[in-house]
Amino acid sequence: MRVLFFGHLKTLAGCSVHELPADELSSDELWALLLTRFPAFAPLHAHTRLACNSEFAPPGARFTSADEIALIPPVSGG
Repeated sequence: MRVLFFGHLKTLAGCSVHELPADELSSDELWALLLTRFPAFAPLHAHTRLACNSEFAPPGARFTSADEIALIPPVSGG
């Protein structure tokens, strides 16, 4: 499972891509695993959207090893 980090998450992770050795995970299981590996994500968790294969994932989504998951933090601009 390929996980992409954007914005501040990329800075906190120290990388833009991370490979997770998982066959299938729910969104809650994915977050639990990511927060174990990247504890600095905790304050952004509630405000970060998940996308699967370039589409926003609904709450309770399930992901497989073939999926590309993106973590999209809130952004501001003007």
